Amino acid sequence: MKIFVNGEPKQVKDVCSVQDLLTEMDITGQRLAVEVNEEIVSKSRHEDYSFSEDDKVEIVHAIGGG
Repeated sequence: MKIFVNGEPKQVKDVCSVQDLLTEMDITGQRLAVEVNEEIVSKSRHEDYSFSEDDKVEIVHAIGGG
């Protein structure tokens, strides 16, 4: 299945959760926000939220500063 991650096309397995994608991209355990089709997916839903064909995913890393 094809989804778009930060504007780039990406092939993922037919049943792919947010957690699966983050693991595949080796960005687990980091402070980040995930948005799918302009809707935030809370961290508590990462394991259960599965993508659909052509979903537009934005992953943003949280950066602290002062």
